[in-house]
Amino acid sequence: MKNFFALTAALLLFISCGAQSTNTDSKSQIMVSETSTRPKLVVGIVVDQMRYDYLTRFGARFGDGGFNRMINEGFNCKNNHFNYVPTYTGPGHTSVYTGTTPKIHGIIGNNWYDKETKERVYCAGDENVTSVGTEDKAGKMSPHRMQTTSFADENRLFTQMQGKTIGVALKDRGAILPAGHTANAAYWFHGGDEGAWITSSFYMNDLPQWVKDFNVAEHAESYLKEWNTLYDISTYTESGSDENTFEGVFKGKAKATFPYDLKTLSKENNGYDIIKATPYGNSITTDFAIAAIDAEALGQDEYTDVLAVSYSSTDYVGHVFGVNSKEVQDTYIRLDKDLERLFNHLDSTVGKGAYTVFLTADHGAVDVPSYLASVKVPAGYVDGKARKEQFNAFLNKTYGTEAIIENISNDQIFLDREKVQELGLKLSDVQDAIAMEQLGYLNVSKVYTATTMSTTSFTTGIESLLQNGFNQRRSGDVILVNDTAFISYSKTGSTHGSGLNYDTHVPLLFFGNGIKHGETFDKTVIPDIAPTMSALLGISFPNGATGQPLGFVID
Repeated sequence: MKNFFALTAALLLFISCGAQSTNTDSKSQIMVSETSTRPKLVVGIVVDQMRYDYLTRFGARFGDGGFNRMINEGFNCKNNHFNYVPTYTGPGHTSVYTGTTPKIHGIIGNNWYDKETKERVYCAGDENVTSVGTEDKAGKMSPHRMQTTSFADENRLFTQMQGKTIGVALKDRGAILPAGHTANAAYWFHGGDEGAWITSSFYMNDLPQWVKDFNVAEHAESYLKEWNTLYDISTYTESGSDENTFEGVFKGKAKATFPYDLKTLSKENNGYDIIKATPYGNSITTDFAIAAIDAEALGQDEYTDVLAVSYSSTDYVGHVFGVNSKEVQDTYIRLDKDLERLFNHLDSTVGKGAYTVFLTADHGAVDVPSYLASVKVPAGYVDGKARKEQFNAFLNKTYGTEAIIENISNDQIFLDREKVQELGLKLSDVQDAIAMEQLGYLNVSKVYTATTMSTTSFTTGIESLLQNGFNQRRSGDVILVNDTAFISYSKTGSTHGSGLNYDTHVPLLFFGNGIKHGETFDKTVIPDIAPTMSALLGISFPNGATGQPLGFVID
């Protein structure tokens, strides 16, 4: 009997040890699996000024390897929006990568009035660094005004700086802000008479040899050629007529009609800068991104790298020609080809299924208001001069001076606080009085004060969007909201900046390593992107992130 119990005990001990061993082995396998299945490279793509409906309106003209590949193989968030105002390039790129809004990250516009220095500042401008790759001041840039980390920063910290981050865009802010504070490099395109990719001393003191080689190869020169539609223009039925009164025109050209002789037009349009306002700006961005992948060996070791690519030409083209133009349609058809070229290169170098891509936009755009008005949709233009005259008359009558106003910009009014105090006035009373006055002006829809934004919590409506964009230290004293589709802009071309659907509804596509196949109409917001990528990589969320990881996207 004793032998039986001894044998049973020994057998149980053996089973227990075996189970523990199996358990330990399983945990080890899971850890190894988690490490080995992490993407080798994350490619973040921001398409500047891309409305969501471009995916559906132009979708039949796209091939299988670009936008449609992302949709067919990945996950499509069809109801994706910006959850703050203002919807501009600087705040947009920052919000995508930091997972929060201007309220937290501090990039409240492309430019804004600095209440401390009493001057207008640029979101990426930095007088404490020097240009690299040019003698021009175009390189005096850094992310120093961005107050939080990006998910690319968190990946660098997680990998003990072994994972690389490279930012690439025609616009400096499109490369710098996504790449974050710890990036190995950010490169942007300097046009004029140089046509070169440059950077700043924030990252390095000299361009790498591969960038020098790229510049001397005269890639920019090769794109000063004819721009005609990729396909027969008569088949571009998803956009308006080629000749109309709603488009801007390049200097030196009588009409905004195809074709465009860029070599000739460049002489009156600041040289290589004309490339930016054509689809070839996206092509040279793709060329440079591919060169960066190869030269920097991105995705070639055990540490996840991040490549932040922003396609800026879509914004330039939209601003000049408008969202309903054949120029915009051709730009997106050609961008689709560039995306296919980029993905094919990633397949061959990093490996199909070894990298992850997300694609979104930094804002949308309004249809040209003069076009909307022509088809009886309420729209138009703000008369800034008349508003200013009316406002100055109010200030002089009420306070005896216009000096109480320090600055008006970005639909915000900044008060001279010292002057308010000198006049013996209460700040909140002046804010309220100005708000009530402005609310009576033509095409002003709503007005809110800084006091309201700081003391009231909004969860819905335009008020919530304004609050998410309101940075207590940097924003103004009074915030204006114009009527729907009423803008301060020329009567040709499109712009953006509002909290309305045409500016907030943008694509959000994921595909590649760790991404499920599917789609959703559930609402997602831009700050969700960075936490989702952090969750996929198993790293810390950006330190100011307010968004939530989209678990239904991750496989």
